[in-house]
Parts: sequence; C-alpha cells; structure tokens
Amino acid sequence: MQSPADRQDRHEYPAHWEADVVLRDGGTARIRPITVDDADRLVSFYEQVSDESKYYRFFAPYPRLSAKDVHRFTHHDFVDRVGLAATIGGEFIATVRYDRIGTDGMPASVPADEAEVAFLVQDAHQGRGVASALLEHVAAVARERGIRRFAAEVLPANTKMIKVFTDAGYTQKRSFEDGVVRLEFDLEPTDRSVAVQRAREQRAEARSVRRLLAPGSVAVVGVGRTPGGVGRGVLGNIREAGYRGRLHAVNSAFTEDLTEVDGVPAHRSVRDIDGPVDLAVVAVPAEHVPAVVAECGEHGVQGLVVLSAGYAESGPEGRERQRALVRQARAYGMRIIGPNAFGIINTAPGVRLNASLAPEMPRPGRIGLFAQSGAIGIALLSRLHRRGGGVTGVTGVSTFVSSGNRADVSGNDVLQYWYDDPETDVALMYLETIGNPRKFNRLARRTAAAKPLLVVQGAGSAPQGHAVRATRLPHETVSALLRQAGVIRVDTITELVDAGLLLARQPLPAGPRVAILGNSESLGLLTYDRCLAEGLRPSPPLDLTTGATAEDFHRALSRALADDTCDAVVVTAIPAIGEGSPGDAELAEALRSAASGVSGKPVLVVHVELGGLAEALSAAASTAPQAAAQAPGAAGTAPQAAPQAGAANAAPRPARAPGIPDGTGPVHPAQRPPAAVPDAPGAPREDGTRLIPAYPAAERAVRALAEAVKYGQWRREATDPGKVPEYEDIDEKGAAELIGVLLERGQGLTLGEAETCELLGKYGIPVRRALPAPTPDAAAEAARALGYPVALKATAPHLRHRADLGGVRLDLANEEQLRRSYAELTELFGKPDELRPVVQGMAPRGVDTVVRAVIDPAAGAVLSFGIAGAPSQLLGDMAHRLVPVTDRDATSLVRSVRTAPLLFGWRGSTPADTPALERLLLRVSRLVDDHPEVVAVTLEPVVVAQRGVSVLGATVRLAPPPARDDLGPRTMPAY
Repeated sequence: MQSPADRQDRHEYPAHWEADVVLRDGGTARIRPITVDDADRLVSFYEQVSDESKYYRFFAPYPRLSAKDVHRFTHHDFVDRVGLAATIGGEFIATVRYDRIGTDGMPASVPADEAEVAFLVQDAHQGRGVASALLEHVAAVARERGIRRFAAEVLPANTKMIKVFTDAGYTQKRSFEDGVVRLEFDLEPTDRSVAVQRAREQRAEARSVRRLLAPGSVAVVGVGRTPGGVGRGVLGNIREAGYRGRLHAVNSAFTEDLTEVDGVPAHRSVRDIDGPVDLAVVAVPAEHVPAVVAECGEHGVQGLVVLSAGYAESGPEGRERQRALVRQARAYGMRIIGPNAFGIINTAPGVRLNASLAPEMPRPGRIGLFAQSGAIGIALLSRLHRRGGGVTGVTGVSTFVSSGNRADVSGNDVLQYWYDDPETDVALMYLETIGNPRKFNRLARRTAAAKPLLVVQGAGSAPQGHAVRATRLPHETVSALLRQAGVIRVDTITELVDAGLLLARQPLPAGPRVAILGNSESLGLLTYDRCLAEGLRPSPPLDLTTGATAEDFHRALSRALADDTCDAVVVTAIPAIGEGSPGDAELAEALRSAASGVSGKPVLVVHVELGGLAEALSAAASTAPQAAAQAPGAAGTAPQAAPQAGAANAAPRPARAPGIPDGTGPVHPAQRPPAAVPDAPGAPREDGTRLIPAYPAAERAVRALAEAVKYGQWRREATDPGKVPEYEDIDEKGAAELIGVLLERGQGLTLGEAETCELLGKYGIPVRRALPAPTPDAAAEAARALGYPVALKATAPHLRHRADLGGVRLDLANEEQLRRSYAELTELFGKPDELRPVVQGMAPRGVDTVVRAVIDPAAGAVLSFGIAGAPSQLLGDMAHRLVPVTDRDATSLVRSVRTAPLLFGWRGSTPADTPALERLLLRVSRLVDDHPEVVAVTLEPVVVAQRGVSVLGATVRLAPPPARDDLGPRTMPAY
C-alpha cells in the first residue's frame, strides 16, 4: 500500500500560485510551488544554508538531505502537502512547506483543517522579508485548500522565525513544552493582519522605487561613439544635471583603448565595471536588450530604465517581447521602468539625477510628477519649468517618472514612494490607464489623506503598450470612485497644473466662502459668476477702482483675510502701467506682505495679460526685502539651480510637444501657467515660504480654488470615515451554505425568484412576493393569497420596469378590476406567455429607486444607487461607492444623485424614509462583501415610502469567487 507521500499528485500543477513579489529591501523574488523537477535545486539550496539555520529547522544537526528527504520535499499533492519556494535567477533562496494534520497531530486529509508549517531561508537572504512574503502566500494557499489554522514548532533561540509569526497579525496562541515553542494561529485575515500586510507592501514597493530614483551609481547602456543619439543624449543630461553618484558609459562597440566619453568612464560591457551598479539606463535596439538585461542581472544591477521602443506598442510580436523582458528582469530581482519610457528625474540635492530625454533639469521643489505618456511628461515639465509663468522656489519638481509601456513599475508603485517621501508635498499624475483600479483607489485614499493627489485620466482605450484588466464600468463611474478616494480628478493638463500649484503654495480653504476684491469691476463680476457656477459661495466683489494703489490692495486684502466670514480670497488686478513697470513689483509686494499676516486662508490672483504683473509675482522673492534674508542655498534661491530663460549659460529648453507653447513667444491666457509670489519667512510651510499663484483667466483660478475646497472637505471628512455596522439578524453562515449548494449546479447562474428571496432574506432584505399569473384565474387565485389591493405587472424583458408603456396596473381593489386589467394587458401587448404577468401585493406609495451591486474585474465590488426610470436610465444619474460601504458612505450615496431632492420633500412632497434606504444599502454592501461569490445584485424598483422601503423586484447572480483578491498576498502584476 502506498503512503500518502508516494501517491501521485491529486491536483494539476496550480499555476495560479506563482507570483512575483517585492521584498523588504526593494528587490524582487518569484514564489512558486515546488515540484518533482526541483530535486537538484533543493539540494543546492540546502548546501548553502548554514549549520545553525539547519539546526533551527530540524532541531538537530542535519548537514545534508537524504534521498528520502529530497523525495518528500519535492513530491506534493497540492492539497494536504504543499511546498513553495522563493527563487531568484531560478535558484531557491527560501522554502516553506505545510502538512495537513488531524487533532492527534498525525498526517491527515480533508476535512481536517489544521496544518504544520515550516520555513527555511538561506542565510544570505535573511532579513529581506522573504519568510514574511512566503507566509502570506502559503496562508492563502492553505485557505484555498480548506485549512483554517497553522501550527509551528520553533526553538526558543530562533527569534527571527518567532518574530515572523508573531508580527503577521493573525490571532494566535503560544505554548512552551519540552524546550520548544508551539505557535498556533488562525489563517482568517484580521484587521491587524491586513494592516501589517499592507504596511509591508508599502515599505517594500516604496524602497523598490527609491532604489531607482536615488541610485548610487548609474550605467547608460547604448552610448554612441559620436555625439547624437538617445544614449549619448541621456548621458549628457545626467552629467550636466550634476549627478552626485558614479556614472558609466557602456557600448559593446567601444574600442578597447577607449577609456572615456565626454569625461565619463567608458566600458564595453556592464560586467567590466569595477564596483556595483544600482541603475542601468538602456538605450539599445529592442533585439539587443535581452543581452543587456543578462549582463545587468549577472552584475547585480538593481533596476532598469528601458528607453528602447519596439515592444507592446508595436503589436503582438512586441507584446511577447515585452513579456519576455519583464520575466527576464524579475528572474534577476530587478525592477523596470518602461520599456518605451521617457525616463526619470530626481532633483534632491544629494542625487540630482536626470536620466531622461528632457535636456534641462527642472527646478528643485515639492511636486512629484508621474506620466505614462512621454509627450505629456514633456508638457508638464516645460510648464512647471518656465520661470516667466511657471514655478519658482518650493513649487518646483521633486521627482518625475515617465513609465512608457508601464510593464512593471506603475503609478501604484510611485504612489507608494510618494506617500512617505518627505521631499514631495503634492503629487500630479497623468494616467492613460489604471492597471489595478482596486489597489489604486486604496493607495490613493491613503495618500490623499496625507498630501494632495491630482490626476488627469485618459478616457479612451488603453494604449497598445499597456496590459490592463478589462473593466465593465463606464469611465464616469471610475472617475467618481477616484473622487471618493480623495483624488482631485481634473480633465486637462492645464487644470492639473493650475490646481497643483495652488495646493503646493497655499493652505487648504476651510470652506466655500470666497471674498473677491480688485481694481476691475468687470473682472470681479466675472470671477463672482464663475464662483457661483463652481458651487462656491462668493461675497459681492469689492471694487477698488482702477485708481487703486498698492497700499489700497494691501489694506483690502488684509481686511478680507481677517474676516471670519471668508475662507479664501481672489484678487483681480489689471495693470495700471505697461509691461515691466515698477507698479507691478510694488503690487506684488503689497499682496505678499498682506498675505503673510494670515496663514490659514488661500489667496489667488487673477490678472489681465497686459503687463509684467505675472513676472513680478514670480520674481517677488528677488524684489522683496525679506527675500535677501533667506539662507544661501535655500530651495529655489540658488541662481545655478534656476537659470533665467535666455541666459547665455542656460541649458536647452525641453523638447516641445505638439500644441505646447515653448515660452519663447506670446502665450494665450488659456495656455500660460500661473505665476507666484513667495510669502515671508516664518509662514506655515516648513521651508519658510508661501507663494501666491496668479492666473491669466478667472475661470482657471476659480476652478483651481473649487478643487481645493472639495479636497479640503474630503480631508476633514476622511478623519471620520464612518463604520460598517453590524446587524444581529444577518445570517452570514446560512447564506454561505446556501450559496455553496447553489453553486454546485454550475460555474455561474442567475438565481430564480424563490432562491433570490431566500438569499436576500438571510441579510434582512425582504422582497415582496410576486406570484405568476399565466391565466386570469391564476391571477385571481394569486390575489386572494396575497390580499387586495394588488398590482398586475408584465415581466417580459421589453416591458419590465416600464410603467410608462402601460405594462403595470396598480391599486386593483377587487377581482373584477383585476380581470378587467388582465384583459386590457393581453389585448394591448399579446398573449400571457409573451407578457409573463405576475400579481404582487401593493406597497406603500413613495419614490421608486434602484440599487445595484456588481463585482467588476478591475475595480472590485461597487454599490450603485439612483432614482428608477428616466433619471438613471436616460440621464445616467447614478452614484457609486466602493464596497464595503460605511454608514457615512451610505448617507452620502443617497444624496449624491442629482435627483436626490425627490427623496427630501421636493416641491412640497412628503419626505421619504432615507434612513431606511441607507440601511438597505448597507445590507446589500455587507452581502457582496461577505460573499465574493455574489457577483451581481439588482433591486428594482425599491419604493422608498414615508415610512420604510419595499423591494418589489430583485435579481442575484452567483459565480465562483476569484482565487485571489485584494485581501490576498502581495503580488506584482503577472506576466
């Protein structure tokens, strides 16, 4: 008789357990199941483990594995015995194994739900978080196989392994017997285990990006032997930016006697470089990239910026080439920005890296930029770099990443880095696609609670180079979900820059109340109208008249800022004298000094494009007496860090994208970026300066302010996000058992009426019975069973929920009315088998609404609400929230639709019972959150009466749950 270890595998190889992970130090590893083909790898791995680690694993000296050991550790059935390995370069660096056991501690099979687990990590890789990552993955595997609890025996001296278990956040029990620590812990995720997992994810992914953005040494591979070309250009950009680390030029075509290129050490291969290389910038043709990646991996390079094109953007062959590139780089533990990337920039004084195609280094500052598109990246850099109407001082760039095809490093990774980056105060992102909206929303919500996050999102299809999950949600719905996560969602690059500069320079407004003052009545009224259009609450404009002096502006602004009924001030100004007049500098100084007295209210300037006011506002640091007192080398004050446009020693301007002004000629007001004036030292910002943004058009200033107001409101509400309430009458276990029985019928199914009512009933969601009425007699019998008055409805697809077509008869008080209505319906619309009529008890009159929940493959579970009929169907007036929904979410969801006044006594009607509606929304949210098998729920109509709600129609669709979800272990996008 064969032992369990000798039986053939009971399951096919579980390929979905394979995953790439980012480790604690920012490197990567691959986790996969161990198979019978891994015998040699296992023996080699074990030989490299220290005797001490072997002792901790086996509780005795164990110098080598026997043939029986190797067989046991490589033969698994992937159910009761599972082994996983973490690999780099195809070789094992760590292993984990579980064996299912019974209550007696002996090997067992299903339905036993406990397993013993043991780890072994190569000494050279201990401390990198490998065991923690393996624990997350083996726990997910165990839960998938019906195991609910792990047990581990550890020697007391093995403190590192004990810490791995205790820090994981699971509910656990510890005991000590016979000199061994026994740990038992449940595998059900807890709030603490999820928090630990996500904190580890953030640290690891942030470090992986930091290794790319702050390398100690850089090699540019593909540097031409003669001037010109991408590689030679990037090498020059890095050198001219003043990169602080070691720089190398690499080209296999260099002659053996060539030692330098433009003063940079030259090498024929990365392997020839003496010393470590942290980052390689690859600028060779796509067909030569694999050889370069192999050289880099063998030399221990930590990351790649691949500028080379010819990948997924070029078609199917390029897509396969891109997949191979990612697989090859990850095999060596390297991360990739690109391919087809524009490059990266880090302006930090200790780094000064410009590994991009931008020929000029942006000014150092506090804004982080991410762009998937190189052209948009050029546009953002050029607008933020232009001194005459752009950013000075603290509102320069901290870091810039243009990801190209985004095959590996994505916006999510950069968000993880920016979250706790002390050099970045505001994050601006241009996203053509969102590869993982569920994770992006989670990260965005956390980031936005700490610093503003502004996004322009493309509305079209995904570019060729981007591998994204398909979403069934409309673009507008995804945008709405982003806003709920605290993202400041804007439509254009101009709006992105306008709002970003305001948020980088000024405090958040405490509310929507706006004071307007200036020397132009017309411009003030225009600003007033735009405030109303944006939902702000402006006070009547204060007209200082065209004869106003700088002192008049100073006094008016000081009074407005001191007024408790004002949350923000917009100053409108037309220059009294021509371009370059001293009056502009004087006015800029008057505004700056007035604003310096109040730190909690934002100030914006709207100016007419006639004179030098914008330039004076930007240059106020040099004209203001206080500026001279700044410490030498302060951000934005060093002349060499921000050369004047047109100066003899200035670097070339960034390349200009089509339709983007280069700043050398006249700029239309709608295109010119805002200018700024620094505040006095000692203002609220840590760097001691505050800038007043100036806008060439009222609508741009007011739009930016409106976004700041909404974001400020979100920040205040985010401090108390609400809670997911518990309901004692919810039968979660009973619902799970029912779902399991129903799913045994097939892979996916829409439930019948009785099953739908039963499942919803377990979550306290009653559905009014509707009895089939295939004949007039059946209708009369159904009415007698339900009790009069009743409703008669046609449920055929073309008539369902279409009361406007006459397919519904209400308030039928007796059998005579019922039979007459039945005859009318069949005469109008056809035979009963075509109409599918039903009889339903009458619900109290109220407002008809619709509630839906869907599991989107990209965004996750989404709860939607709207007023039934034309508002939701014709106008798309639906509001959305991510599941799980809190009580605050439910309250705001009901009030978010434009037709919400219908629920609150519109035009003298009786207000509906919105608290009951909110409770219904929370119960639906709980249902889909507790049971991922519930992939779609529709309740329509839901009648919200003066008291209570009535669900008159419901459909539920079930499907097997996905193998992994956002609560699963950390993984990188699959390739």
